[in-house]
Amino acid sequence: MFYSLIRPALFTLDAERAHTIAIKALKALPAGKPARPGGPLETTVAGITFPNPVGMAAGFDKDAEVADALLGLGFGFVEVGSITPLPQSGNPKPRLFRLEKDRAVINRMGFNNGGAEAAAVRVAARGDRPGVLGINIGANKDSADRIADYAAMTRIMAPDATYLAVNISSPNTPGLRALQDEGALVELLDGVLEARGETGPPVFLKVAPDLQPADVDAITRIAMDKKLGALIVANTTISRPELASAAARETGGLSGAPLKPLALETLRAFRKAAGGAVPLVGVGGIATAEDAWERIRAGASLVQLYSAMTYRGPGIAKQLTKGLVKLMKRDGFTSIAQAVGSEAP
Repeated sequence: MFYSLIRPALFTLDAERAHTIAIKALKALPAGKPARPGGPLETTVAGITFPNPVGMAAGFDKDAEVADALLGLGFGFVEVGSITPLPQSGNPKPRLFRLEKDRAVINRMGFNNGGAEAAAVRVAARGDRPGVLGINIGANKDSADRIADYAAMTRIMAPDATYLAVNISSPNTPGLRALQDEGALVELLDGVLEARGETGPPVFLKVAPDLQPADVDAITRIAMDKKLGALIVANTTISRPELASAAARETGGLSGAPLKPLALETLRAFRKAAGGAVPLVGVGGIATAEDAWERIRAGASLVQLYSAMTYRGPGIAKQLTKGLVKLMKRDGFTSIAQAVGSEAP
C-alpha cells in the first residue's frame, strides 16, 4: 500500500535515478528476516536447498550491495550482478526506460558495475549469514579474451557464491551472445568448470529467449554433458511485440509483461529438449503467483523476477509465495518439485 502511494513520485524520475534511490533505501533500512527452509515451498535444486522458489533476478543488485535486504523481503534466493573483472561504466545514458503502459522495461545498461574486487569484498563480508546467493558473472566489453574473463570471475567469486550464473545472453554487450554458439559455449564452460574446481558451487547458465530450435537442442546437450546445475531461461529479448509506450523504439533488451509469452515458450522448448534432466529457472514477465505457477507447471524448478517489482513494489516476493502455497494446495501438490513440469501436454 505504501509503495502504491509513492510510486507516482518515483515514476516522475528518470528510471535509473529511481533505481539508485531504491538501492540506497534498501541499504539504509534494517533488513528483515530471510525466509528459512522448512516451509511448504522448500525445494532443492542442484544440491541447494531453497526456502521458496521465488528469486530476485540479476540486474537489480549489480554490485552485491543489498543482497541481505532483498532476502529480507521474502525472496527465496537473490542473484547479484552481472559483475565483470574490471569496473566499467556501461553504455551512455539514458539507458533504462520504463514502458508504463506495457508494464515493461527496456535497458541497454551494458554491464555497468564496480568490478570484481569491490564486489568480492562485499560478498565475503556477509560471512555465514543465511540465504541463497547467486553471483552472475560477465565479461568486460573491451576484453581481448572474454572466455578468460569468465574463468577469472569464477576463481574470484566461487568461494562465496551459493551458485554461479554465467551470463552470455545480455544483448547490450556487442558479440556476447555469440558465446551461445556450440563451439564457443563448450570452450567457455570448460574454462569456467576448470576454474571452479571439483568442490566449487554449481554453475548455472543464463540463455536468451531469442533462440532457434537447433540452438535450444545444442545448449541443452552441452548443459547435460557438462553437468550444469541449471539453465536460466531467459534473459531480455531484442524482439519487439506490439507495444503502446512512447519508449518502445528504444534499443536494448525488453523485459516485463510483453516478454512473458516468449519466455514461457522458450522454457517449454528447453523442458522438452532436456526431458527434466537439467533443472530450469524460469524468468521473464513473471508478476503474479499465477505467472510463477504457470512457469513451474511448464518445467521451472525456480522462478525469478525483477521488472515486476518496479510496478508492484517490494512486497511482491511475499505476495507470490503466499499465492503459490494456495495454488499448490488447490491443484493437489504437496511440494514444488512434484509440480515441476506437470502441465498437461
